[in-house]
Amino acid sequence: MLRRPLLKLADSDRVRHLVTTTPVSRGVVDRFVPGEETSDAVRASAELVATGRTVTLDFLGEDTTDEAQASATVDAYLDVLEGLHAAGLTGSVEVSVKLSAVGQALPDRGDKVALENARTICAAARRRGTTVTLDMEDHSTTDATLRTLRELRKDYPETGAVLQAYLRRTETDCRDLAVEGSRVRLCKGAYEEPERVAFQTRQEVDLSYVRCLKVLMNGAGYPMVASHDPRMVAIAGELARAAGRAQGSFEYQMLYGVRPDEQRRLADSGETVRVYVPYGQEWYGYLMRRLAERPSNVAFFLRSLATTG
Repeated sequence: MLRRPLLKLADSDRVRHLVTTTPVSRGVVDRFVPGEETSDAVRASAELVATGRTVTLDFLGEDTTDEAQASATVDAYLDVLEGLHAAGLTGSVEVSVKLSAVGQALPDRGDKVALENARTICAAARRRGTTVTLDMEDHSTTDATLRTLRELRKDYPETGAVLQAYLRRTETDCRDLAVEGSRVRLCKGAYEEPERVAFQTRQEVDLSYVRCLKVLMNGAGYPMVASHDPRMVAIAGELARAAGRAQGSFEYQMLYGVRPDEQRRLADSGETVRVYVPYGQEWYGYLMRRLAERPSNVAFFLRSLATTG
């Protein structure tokens, strides 16, 4: 019941100002975002890698309509890749990139700018011995994102994709991408979408997730199971065994600050666990989507406000 109101709050300038200017908010957001600077991202990555986990870093920001800001986002990724390399972490840490943050939303030539900017990040990642995954955003960008992915994979076939199980089209997209060398992160989806393109109930989304996961596990690619749902984690393991997959031929992905004990349990059992670590100043929209996904996140947020205020 709280999902839709919280997603609407993500677009509220008034609430954004209140949350981002209230001192208490920094203590709350630290659970989900380790900091705003490159050094914070590198530090958090090192701490996670030391516990046997791997990492994907996301420099927060999206819907950029200014070309200079898109270039600044590229520079931020180049900077963090250098920081990771200097710390000896690029063997365990990759980066995730939202195309809208690197120019996709620019008028007239957004797709071209986003492709060239993403290509620059992919080239830098390869030089430093790591990879890039293209994040997926709301349904209106899906086709453009997949077109860019196809172009990038001509030169950088290691580029990862993200698909969202709540979209009705995703099972077909999984079949298209479940090929040799393809890395696909399957998540449930975090945006508010209309019924004509997305399943609306939790049961429908869960069933879609399992159908999509079956396709990926039985395909020739590398599935990345992005879920905190204990049922989906268990089903993923069962599907992997049924498909004859060994540990290391797929991975689990979870968000920074969400179910850390489960992350460690899976990693300790020999599974590959990658933690999605966001950083940067544009954390407000990200925080609202995390609160919308899980009631326990809302409870944590409210308890923190009550005890700190």
